[in-house]
Amino acid sequence: MDEYTIQEREQGTASLNTKNTTPIVNKEQHEPVTIKQLRQLANQHLATRDWSKAAEAFLEILMNDPQDSEALLGLAAVMDGLNRFEHLYETAQTILDIEPNSAAGLAYKARALQKLDRISEATIANDQALLLNTNLGLSWVNRSGLQLLQGKFPEALRSAQRAIELAPIDARAWANYGVALLNFNRLAESLEAFDKSLEVDPQQLFALQMKGEILCRIGRMREVIPLVRDALALSPQDVKTLTLGIQAFRTLEMYEELKALSHQLVLVMPDNVLAWENYMRSLRGLGQFKEANEALDHLIALDGSNVRFLTMKADTLYRLERYREAVSVAERAKRLGPDYNPARRIHEKSLRLMYQRKVKKDKN
Repeated sequence: MDEYTIQEREQGTASLNTKNTTPIVNKEQHEPVTIKQLRQLANQHLATRDWSKAAEAFLEILMNDPQDSEALLGLAAVMDGLNRFEHLYETAQTILDIEPNSAAGLAYKARALQKLDRISEATIANDQALLLNTNLGLSWVNRSGLQLLQGKFPEALRSAQRAIELAPIDARAWANYGVALLNFNRLAESLEAFDKSLEVDPQQLFALQMKGEILCRIGRMREVIPLVRDALALSPQDVKTLTLGIQAFRTLEMYEELKALSHQLVLVMPDNVLAWENYMRSLRGLGQFKEANEALDHLIALDGSNVRFLTMKADTLYRLERYREAVSVAERAKRLGPDYNPARRIHEKSLRLMYQRKVKKDKN
């Protein structure tokens, strides 16, 4: 959708340049719509975060007047909402070409630069925006975010508080405040800040993840589960969310759910030890020892010197009644960890049953 909107903007702004009073035909109703009405409609869509419809409306205004700075700012807000930061940067530059002293244009430029990891340039642009307008909420959101990235936590806390004062309905202001508080280990206040952030924008992936992380820290694992599900609905392959869910399901011994998430993480990161370990543990928890044994082969291929994994491999073989193989793997684990008691115990158990089976076989 964003590529389409950019093309529309380029084509439309190059070809049309009439006055704002020119009526525009509504495609659905076939009735003329004035620029004023179209602007009102665009802002309504922007307020409800209907990015697609907002973009269409703002672009239609720009087709009528390519230098409509208000419509360009609306389009910048859309690109920001869609996380299209390359396009946000281009839109901000267009605003500044028209109005070099636009504080909002500089603030959007700073936001784009920050998200593109051009931190020094972002700081300069945002400082310029604040010199022009000290009461611009977006600039204080930017400043708190930049200070967090730079590890300036006391300053970030103050900037986030200022951002909340100026833009209390900006979810990012509350999220930055939550992160700043978290760095001072003020967990209850941080959790409250992320709750506020999610009240404003329930589909904010970052806030969902951070709230889940805090709940994991304080052991409220069951409350993590709905957050993980909401986050995965937004981004099904997000590694941080998958890892958070795995932590909660493993603690709660919810092995079916653990199996599903850890298998998804294995698909996303096939060489990830954490993914394979939790997948293996979920299979063992479900009593699926044959499948667990295969998962352990993958795990040991990734980390063959881990005495725990070798011990679990020996234990899994023991449960499959493959005692001779269990003894061999347990011996390897004992060599790696002479003082690791679980390896010694599974070696003794496997060795005893291996000999018992041999005696029965000889008698028969």
